[in-house]
Amino acid sequence: MGTFDKREESFEKRFVHEQELRFRAVARRNKLLGAWAAEKLGKIGGDAQAYADALVATGALQGTSEAVFAKVKKDFAGAGVAQSDHQIRRTMDELLEAATAEVKAGE
Repeated sequence: MGTFDKREESFEKRFVHEQELRFRAVARRNKLLGAWAAEKLGKIGGDAQAYADALVATGALQGTSEAVFAKVKKDFAGAGVAQSDHQIRRTMDELLEAATAEVKAGE
């Protein structure tokens, strides 16, 4: 295997590793977001845990942060929770930063 092939393989491995970290960080963010949203919705205990798990599943099944945002927004609207789109997205961004740090620390 030549030097070029070794470098290419190294880049591919690093890319796969970064994608795995990103996936885990987004799933962790969705779990944290679910806990935050559950609190705003007045859910406690098992109901809060179930809501957070459902949000993780939504993210995994739909594969986009937009689907997670839409679910939280819809649930807030249905329950009369006053949170702007900006507030929800800002919270998502903040929680993604925290989740990324947690995932990297546990690497």
